[in-house]
Amino acid sequence: MTQSNQILKYLENGHSLTPRKAMIEFGVMRLAARIKDLRDDGHAIKSERVTVPTRNGTAKVASYSF
Repeated sequence: MTQSNQILKYLENGHSLTPRKAMIEFGVMRLAARIKDLRDDGHAIKSERVTVPTRNGTAKVASYSF
């Protein structure tokens, strides 16, 4: 199963996905590129900016969902 297919199935099951979670769950290093591929294939994937903790405070990252 391709990374894009794994991501699509995960999102279709009602989960949201951040870059860190994608790296841990699927070994995906370029989540935004895989999301673009899925969008180019016609999938209506939403994105929102979320704040996540970091070693030095917080950072804003994209979180993807349906």
